[in-house]
Amino acid sequence: MRLFQRSAQVLAAFVLLFAVPYDAASRPARTAPHARVADGGDDRGTEPFGADCRVTVSGSDVTAYCHNPYPATDAVSLHVECDRWWDIDSDGGQVPAEAAETVRLTGRCWKEVSSAWISHAKVDG
Repeated sequence: MRLFQRSAQVLAAFVLLFAVPYDAASRPARTAPHARVADGGDDRGTEPFGADCRVTVSGSDVTAYCHNPYPATDAVSLHVECDRWWDIDSDGGQVPAEAAETVRLTGRCWKEVSSAWISHAKVDG
């Protein structure tokens, strides 16, 4: 009798595990909005904004090139997260990327780089 109960529990667990479709289990219910795009709303009345950035990591050095093809000035900042616990992470200052301008941002860690990303801010004026 015990063997039957145990096998019934294992069978029920497998049925529940595989009954959920693969797509539903692997995707979150709601995705986070992009950092430069407002969540929802009608964006036909707003003008495009945001520099296009390429970030490259070479050893412990990080280099980012940001090109702003739009008329509004975009203040870009480079953020570098270092892999070692004792290595200091860095958040660079805002560098204005004006219309049709390319800016170069650099940062580094003492050892390995864990991640690097760019943040954007619209400059009024």
